[in-house]
Amino acid sequence: MAAAASNAPATREAPWPVGLMSEKIAAWVDRLGQVWVEGEITQWQLRGGHVYGKLRDLSQDATVSFTVWRSVAQRLTSEFAQGDRVIALVKPNFWVKGGSLTVQVFELSHVGIGELLERLERLRRQLQSEGLFAPERKRPLPFLPNLIGLVTGRDSDAEKDVIRNATLRWPGVRFALHYAAVQGERAAAEVAAGIEALDRDPEVDIIVVARGGGDFQNLLPFSDERVLRAAAAATTPLVSAIGHEADRPLLDEVADLRASTPTDAAKRIVPDVGEELAGLDQARARMSARLGQLLSHEADRIAQLRGRPVLAAPERIVDERAEELVRWIARGTELADRAVEDRTRGLAEARARLSALSPRATLERGYAIAQLADEAGGAGPVLRDPLDAPEGTAIRLSLAGGRLAVTSAAAADG
Repeated sequence: MAAAASNAPATREAPWPVGLMSEKIAAWVDRLGQVWVEGEITQWQLRGGHVYGKLRDLSQDATVSFTVWRSVAQRLTSEFAQGDRVIALVKPNFWVKGGSLTVQVFELSHVGIGELLERLERLRRQLQSEGLFAPERKRPLPFLPNLIGLVTGRDSDAEKDVIRNATLRWPGVRFALHYAAVQGERAAAEVAAGIEALDRDPEVDIIVVARGGGDFQNLLPFSDERVLRAAAAATTPLVSAIGHEADRPLLDEVADLRASTPTDAAKRIVPDVGEELAGLDQARARMSARLGQLLSHEADRIAQLRGRPVLAAPERIVDERAEELVRWIARGTELADRAVEDRTRGLAEARARLSALSPRATLERGYAIAQLADEAGGAGPVLRDPLDAPEGTAIRLSLAGGRLAVTSAAAADG
């Protein structure tokens, strides 16, 4: 009768007991048997030799609890921790009393490093083809940031290393802290959110993403595409300080600067106040020495100039020029007098020649100029031939003392 009831369909009038439904679920789950699954360990707790944890899907929001009994845990050949990607042979179990689904782990191993590297290499090639690794995208860091944004784990060694070393180098440095999980299922999303939040803050001059050392799988969140896209989209210069020198997550390629360790990041983002003060002292010393050399050189040059005769006895040049001026004045006066004498003598000679050639000089010697009188009684043409002045012709005579009006008589012979 009980078996018939368990096979009857559940109805409103004849519902199944909760226990019956749970037993049916347990039976159905049990038929699934053992399966291989891949996921990320998000919880790993050891109690009494048994391991209790959770396994998360790598691409969607799905999580299942698992149990590794002591007998199986003792056979595991590797160390496991939160954040590891693993492949497990499991058998699902539905606990009727508690109404919960768990899986029992029979075998557990890390996802092959080769497979992870292949995934990362595909992502690397994709981002490189988009130009996210290009050197020309790298922005210079500010010389002295006013506010440093730090994305790191709460109370982590990386946080302490960055803050302590940066403060030692420049005591006045300030930080804007954004805490995030640095391994496990939440790490990639929280780190990306931290980068985006600090990039939106206008006072933040530089962003540092820092995490201490860890194994390859623990550092995988810093090669997650979400973190890389957030770093590439940030307008604030970004420094990657993940792990140790040998660790190279993809964030190192996208960041504007890769620091080998968090301590190295602190040294790269702020100057050393002691070195800067020493540099200022050296610069002052060089400037002082240079100015001293210039002043000494100019003083020597001035002394040389003052030692020259023209500056040692400046009145000498005046005296020399005064004597020279006197000589030139005397020479000029002499030449001027001589020129006046020469011109006077020449003028007298010219006047004498002019006088000798002048008609008046001829008149002075007793000669006269005879001219026919014109109709108005004035002087007309010069009279050269007596035949031109028949008897009774009016003639005008020009003498040295003046003019006479005469009348011609009969022409005389010879």
